[in-house]
Amino acid sequence: MIPSAEATSAIDRLFRAEHGRVLATVVRLVRDFDLAEDVVQEAFIAAIQQWPKDGWPGNPVAWLVSCARFKAIDSIRRRTRMQESEREIAGLIAELEASNHDLSEREIQDDQLRLILACCHPALDPQVQVALTLREVCGLTTEEIAAAFLVAPATMAQRIVRGKAKIRDAKIPFRIPGVEELPRRIEAVLAVCYLVFNEGYSASAGPLHTRQDLSGEAIRLGRLLCELCPDGEAFGLLALMLLHDSRREARTTSTGDVVLLQEQDRSRWNRDAIREAHRWLARAMAAEPIGAYTIQAAISALHADAPSAERTDWRQIVAWYDALIQAAPSPVIALNRAVAVAMCDGPEAGLAVVETLQAELADYHLLHAARGDLLRRAGRIAEAAAAYRQALVHAYQDPERRLLGRRLTELSEIQASTAM
Repeated sequence: MIPSAEATSAIDRLFRAEHGRVLATVVRLVRDFDLAEDVVQEAFIAAIQQWPKDGWPGNPVAWLVSCARFKAIDSIRRRTRMQESEREIAGLIAELEASNHDLSEREIQDDQLRLILACCHPALDPQVQVALTLREVCGLTTEEIAAAFLVAPATMAQRIVRGKAKIRDAKIPFRIPGVEELPRRIEAVLAVCYLVFNEGYSASAGPLHTRQDLSGEAIRLGRLLCELCPDGEAFGLLALMLLHDSRREARTTSTGDVVLLQEQDRSRWNRDAIREAHRWLARAMAAEPIGAYTIQAAISALHADAPSAERTDWRQIVAWYDALIQAAPSPVIALNRAVAVAMCDGPEAGLAVVETLQAELADYHLLHAARGDLLRRAGRIAEAAAAYRQALVHAYQDPERRLLGRRLTELSEIQASTAM
């Protein structure tokens, strides 16, 4: 006998730690997300009822999977009376009854990878991939995901339902692709993970600059990917996320206002996270070829290791950006490179690059903010103010809008003082 309160607390901890692993295996067995979610929930309830009386099982995960499997069989049999496709259902029941409940650790890990790959299948819309991954792999509720992306819960629920239906109707398999296909599929998974992290690192809109819940989930998913599918770019992405997240405490004031990189108190950076990131980065750099996430992590590591913005190795950062543009060309990367160029060769050199990007990034608030900063540093005050005002038109995050407002106030004071 285990005291009930103690058992309930232990099972609650087990739920938080192992729910995703149990769900992944049950989804693979029953091939139905909604049924799997229901029977896994019932299995944990059964554990709360039985384990205090019967004792803790030797393999709790296997017990939960087996319990959920039998509950799924009962549920499917009840459905059979109301459906015509009895042969197909009978086949599924036979498979479930024959499935081995003594799961190996490797099988459980493979089931987690299968679930992640199914949620990030290329047949699904990217927004649906993100919603499904956060719901089924990370375990966030629909309401939590909706709040994170500033959409109505009903809208997010529709995305999740649409994704589940697509997987069911298109018969997307819960399998690990072959050697030739797997790298392309892992690339999509990493992209989803990075998208979730970016929304947590700098929210696209709303009252908060950062969303620790989302960046934390992305890092947790990144760790899982490194464990399930050792890959150089997975290592690089985890290193990149840890390096960015190491600065979280210094990136905002106590009132939530933005603190730019060059103004941050570097003593508040998380050195444990930076040291861990360096270990993952070393593994990523040892892999071939070196990919875009690894290059970005190398850039971020140079920032993390520098004692100040002035003493940062900006020449090396520009060189890494040159490599990144070759690996994954984009105007946003070119904009970041322009800022590094300005730190090496002065604001006018950076502006020359930024001006070439205005057409492609006309609606990107950070293009106008960066241009305003370079113009301010170059002493072109009126042009800088116009650039900051343009950035305000396209900025939807409250802390960033306040920062732009402060910049405009500073420029107004400069203009007033020079006019006297």
